[in-house]
Amino acid sequence: MASEADGLTISGGEPFEQPEVLRDVLAAWREVSVGSILVFTGRELREIGSWLVAHPGLVDAVMSGPFVSSEPQTLALRGSDNQILTVLTPRGSEFAEYHRVIDASDRKLDVMFEADGNAWFAGVPARGDLARLRRAMAASGHSIMTSDQLGIAGQ
Repeated sequence: MASEADGLTISGGEPFEQPEVLRDVLAAWREVSVGSILVFTGRELREIGSWLVAHPGLVDAVMSGPFVSSEPQTLALRGSDNQILTVLTPRGSEFAEYHRVIDASDRKLDVMFEADGNAWFAGVPARGDLARLRRAMAASGHSIMTSDQLGIAGQ
């Protein structure tokens, strides 16, 4: 139930490709929850700045910038170190703790299974984790496709 959640994270795909839908989803969240909103975007902050100004208070913090596989991954909550975390509201100050170097406690993934056998992962995997998963599954006779193979998550 939304009212019991700590917050809402928007990621995957590019949320700002559907700006009206993004606005509607976030506004609906605000109606049912006092939880924070963190949005991950592959766009630079300057590219979404006008949207943020037009919708004050809808986003509490934003992680901006594309995932770049050739960049290091040493900072918390980021797929690559070029990504920038910006706190936008007092409610978003809870994300300020992620202005730091990554540690072992950041290496968590949630796995969700669908009835058709598909599995979804949520979190920021360590560099190479998805490739290791593909190899382990292949060694067991399974075939999997991950977003990094499709060019969705990186360059």
